[in-house]
Amino acid sequence: MMKKVRSRRIVQIVVPVVVIVLIAPLIAGYAWFYNVTRAPLPQHSGELKVTGLQDTVEILRDEWGVPHIYAKNMHDLFFAQGYTQAQDRWWQMEFWRHVGSGRIEELVGKKDALLGTDIFIRTLGWQRVAENEVKVCDDETLSGLQAFADGVNAYIMNREPSKLAMEYGIFKLTGIDIEIEPWTPADTLVFGKMMAWDLGPSNNTEEDRATLYELLGEEMADQLLTPPWPFGKRPTIVQPEDLPIAGSTESARFEGKDKCADTDILLTGNPLPSMSLIFGPGQGIGSNNWVVSGKMTQSGMPLLANDPHLGIQMPSIWYEIGLHCRPASGEPPSDMMGYTFAVTPGVIIGHNNSIAWGVTNVGPDVFDLYRIRVNPDNPLQYEWNGEWRDMTVYQETIYFGDGAEPITVEVRETHLGPIINDNEIDEETGEITGFNDEAPLALCWTALEPGTLLQSVTKLNRAMNWEEFRDALRYWDVPSQNFVYADTKGNIGYQTPGRIPIRSKNHSGLVPAPGWTDEFEWKGFIPFDDLPRVFNPGRGYIVTANQAVVPMEYYDQLAEKLGEGLNYIISREWSYGYRAQRVVELLEEKAPHTISTFQAIQGDNKLISAEELMPYLANLEFDNAELTEACDWLLKWDCQCGMDSPQAALYAEFWAGLVNDLFGDQLTEGIAVRGVDREMQAIFLLMDKPSNAWWDDIMTKDVVETRDDILVRSFSEAYTNTVAALGKNRNNWRWGELHTATFVSNPLGQSGIGLIENMVNRGPFPTSGSTGTVNNTVWYTNSGDFSVKWVPSMRMIVDLSDLSKSVTVHTTGQSGHPYSQNYDDMIDLWRNVEYCPMPWIREQVDAAAVDKLILEPGK
Repeated sequence: MMKKVRSRRIVQIVVPVVVIVLIAPLIAGYAWFYNVTRAPLPQHSGELKVTGLQDTVEILRDEWGVPHIYAKNMHDLFFAQGYTQAQDRWWQMEFWRHVGSGRIEELVGKKDALLGTDIFIRTLGWQRVAENEVKVCDDETLSGLQAFADGVNAYIMNREPSKLAMEYGIFKLTGIDIEIEPWTPADTLVFGKMMAWDLGPSNNTEEDRATLYELLGEEMADQLLTPPWPFGKRPTIVQPEDLPIAGSTESARFEGKDKCADTDILLTGNPLPSMSLIFGPGQGIGSNNWVVSGKMTQSGMPLLANDPHLGIQMPSIWYEIGLHCRPASGEPPSDMMGYTFAVTPGVIIGHNNSIAWGVTNVGPDVFDLYRIRVNPDNPLQYEWNGEWRDMTVYQETIYFGDGAEPITVEVRETHLGPIINDNEIDEETGEITGFNDEAPLALCWTALEPGTLLQSVTKLNRAMNWEEFRDALRYWDVPSQNFVYADTKGNIGYQTPGRIPIRSKNHSGLVPAPGWTDEFEWKGFIPFDDLPRVFNPGRGYIVTANQAVVPMEYYDQLAEKLGEGLNYIISREWSYGYRAQRVVELLEEKAPHTISTFQAIQGDNKLISAEELMPYLANLEFDNAELTEACDWLLKWDCQCGMDSPQAALYAEFWAGLVNDLFGDQLTEGIAVRGVDREMQAIFLLMDKPSNAWWDDIMTKDVVETRDDILVRSFSEAYTNTVAALGKNRNNWRWGELHTATFVSNPLGQSGIGLIENMVNRGPFPTSGSTGTVNNTVWYTNSGDFSVKWVPSMRMIVDLSDLSKSVTVHTTGQSGHPYSQNYDDMIDLWRNVEYCPMPWIREQVDAAAVDKLILEPGK
């Protein structure tokens, strides 16, 4: 009997102990997980005492997490904006400032794939430029920047890293303990350099052209890299009738032999080593905006639309916000609503009480490479006009968050710019190569001089009319953007701002130029008052979609005014006008316009390039009936790329095959052809040259292919590939099964650890649109799939008859916290082209509010 009692007692003791031993790790793991994922979620309701405020601030958020901030002075308004954006997006801010200052590996530890990126960004010196930019800010701009920084710091400096972002806890598990540094105005300004790089179309083209000139000759290279823009077929932004002077049809375009091409061009690899890991590969980036006057709307007042196309990412690159100042001093109130970046005060795109504005990328050629002659006896000197000049040398030390030994490199800089192909990473050894004295290249780029971009934003936010709007844009230097404008008086307009270089007649900017003579040095910049603009055009609308800004007559007029013998070309790398053409068609067809018609235009999926290619497929001859019938079936397609379209899937396979079959055999490794606008235009010009050398597959030695041979091959391969991917029944094919959007968070979303990636990434989601549709969901023909690379990063429609009727949506959600309800709640709205309201007046904001946070001055 005693043994049974003792046994029961042992069981009563042992079983709970065993259970505790087994369950305790699960409980501890859950507690850790809960703490890491939930502890960073910010307080959005109640009251908080915050040191640094001068008066009470109210922050009201709606169900989507969009804040409206009400302050009694401008200092508190920008202070609270910094506080609010740090609450919702701190990790994004932290990551971006480390990218912009070339310190990514301080966050993630030593990574061979990122070392070249850090070194290259240090070489460009974005942080140095930003710090100098702070010194030239006017008082009003600097005051706003500092108030914003103080608000950020009021939030981040009083909290443990684990209470700021989930990422800190995960990195700590890997041995990386990240120290929080105070936010500074330079951290904001350096982001402008990042965006200027991201929006710069020509940062690889000069090298590609130099390589292809040697490989293929100038004629074939230019057919691919610079096909002529289709003036007369597709609309420019500024129309001929908009020009101030009736010009001739002959242009002052670049003529004659480019002396840059006469000299030997020796390139040693790619001096832009791994920037695409952070910024994406660049090609395909674009945007749409348009504005119509009251003569084309039901309300009789303007409507303005904007959807910038940027790299797909998580969280959204944009942060939506309403800013309202009600000064106790009796000064006029200040209100603005729209989009900013998490690191930036004010509103970048949106409206105030009187005007609205939207932007797309101009893509001007503000980026030139120069070949430098280094003194053979002194690697720190370079030749200029027959004399040796001293270079400026910077010591840059790269630190690693995982404690690896720091690396120091020397950066050489000429007066033209830094030498960008020093300190490359040897692919075989992984070693840093040091100085490149064999073929050094210096980069001259407008963003490497201190600028006034934030000063422009400050003035733009309080502009009340066209004149004040244009005055604000005088300070918008880089990146140059196509600004459309509308106001509550019924006016519409357009302005190109930015520092657009003037070159010598013999300097095209197309290939690296001699950097030892002032012949190829920039000759100044096009004056702001001579940059393209339009005000109240008679046609009643203005459309920009990254197409050519001006007709060629503009350059005649510019040369007549500023002087002959110079090269005033803004760019040769425009989008080729497919989106612009479609928007113009829809604006003219669907008038009078409402918000609903604008929504339909923003979501339009018609692929004009496919419509233009179809006639060339009609007479193809195939060797079996199944292919003939499939081609006939495709020819009946309406060219709409909705996610449920079966024909869109087959056409995409065909387009990818055609681009690769046509160009792939003749291109050297490293020259990227992705099937975007440039390749579309090149192919359509080649369609009417069926025996052009590009059509011949040089891998088939005994055969000379022509156009139809390649079209048949590409279509046959496409049909086989589509059947393999989606099955034999064509009626079951769906474009959205191939064309998906996955929103990836940096850097954990690319960690290679499935559990972590699933925590921070979202997708894949079936998506409509394609490369070149108005709903511009860009994919690349050389990527091996049809996944989306660039997206409409937000959509906004502003109604100038009643600002409170305006609508918008962005890609993911307001929050950067993966376990917030506002992290991914906009994705379905975005991909289905649906919208959220943009409440404007206080009664609307109060009615929509689900959270109210009151900030009181603390001690």
